Amino acid sequence: MSKSALIVVDIQNDYFPGGKWPLVGADAAADNAARIIQATRDAEGLVVHIRHEFTSQDAPFFTPGSDGAKLHARVINQGDEPVLLKHFPNSFRETELKQVLDQHGIDELVVIGSMSHMCIDATTRAAADFGYKVKVIHDACASRDLEFNGTTVPAAQVHAAFMSALGFAYAQVISTDTLLN
Repeated sequence: MSKSALIVVDIQNDYFPGGKWPLVGADAAADNAARIIQATRDAEGLVVHIRHEFTSQDAPFFTPGSDGAKLHARVINQGDEPVLLKHFPNSFRETELKQVLDQHGIDELVVIGSMSHMCIDATTRAAADFGYKVKVIHDACASRDLEFNGTTVPAAQVHAAFMSALGFAYAQVISTDTLLN
């Protein structure tokens, strides 16, 4: 029998309006994330929160100890839900995430959070490489405009490209409503 966990990646204050690194659609993604977190809690499932901090005070966002690096109020951990600190895009790298999942006998992951093109991508690929069956909830993730070779790539296209790539070989990519129904 499969056992699932919800991984909430980097839904932190700096990604919201007024933060140092605001994402397009952060509020809508956080609303969906909150719905998923509540449903997981209601089902007494494991919710693991990941919080990113850079190691330098000179970082563009998520500076150590800052309000911007704190979990956003909509998705704050409750009770004994673990909050794991990371310093790299991959939530497994130099964290206890794999050990926490193994301690609970987890073999399936639901991944939500930010940024679609960075930490969601890195964490999902690593999870698949570790053998987990992964679902990414596309409308509970957010991204931002990127620039490549003088061309601005709109956040919606960045997000779509990464969800498409993850859906091709690493995860089932579905909506919040699909997951909850």
